[in-house]
Amino acid sequence: MSAEAAFQDALLARLAADAGVRAVLGDPARIFDAAPEGAAFPYLSVGRGVSEPAGASDTQLIAHRLTLHLWTRETGRREAKEMLGAIRAVVDDASFVLEAGFALISCRIVYADVFRTSDSRLAHGVLRVQGIIQVN
Repeated sequence: MSAEAAFQDALLARLAADAGVRAVLGDPARIFDAAPEGAAFPYLSVGRGVSEPAGASDTQLIAHRLTLHLWTRETGRREAKEMLGAIRAVVDDASFVLEAGFALISCRIVYADVFRTSDSRLAHGVLRVQGIIQVN
C-alpha cells in the first residue's frame, strides 16, 4: 500500500465514524472514492491527490494534499458550509493511525471554497487536506 492510499483510507474512515459528519452526510455517511451515478445528496467524493517529498536527511516524509468535493442540492451554500465545518472539526490538526508502515505527522486543511455550480441547483464545496506522512 502507498502512503497516499493509507492516508486516504484512514481519513475517510475517520470521517465516516464521526457523529457530526454523519449528521450532515447521512448515517451511514455518504462518502465515496468515486460517487455512484444517482448518489443521494448531500455527499462527499474524493478528488485529486498530489504528493511531494518533504523529508529531511534520514527521514522519508511525504506531503500529500487530497481534494475532497462536497455536493448538495441546496440552492444556497449554507448546507455545503455546514458540511465543511463538520469535516474541519474532525480533520484540522487531527491525529490518527495509518496502515502499518506509515505514520501521520500532521493533518490540516490548507484550502476551502464553497460556490454554486453552473447548474444553479447544486452547491459545491472544495476542501484540500494535507497530510504529512512518515514512511517507516
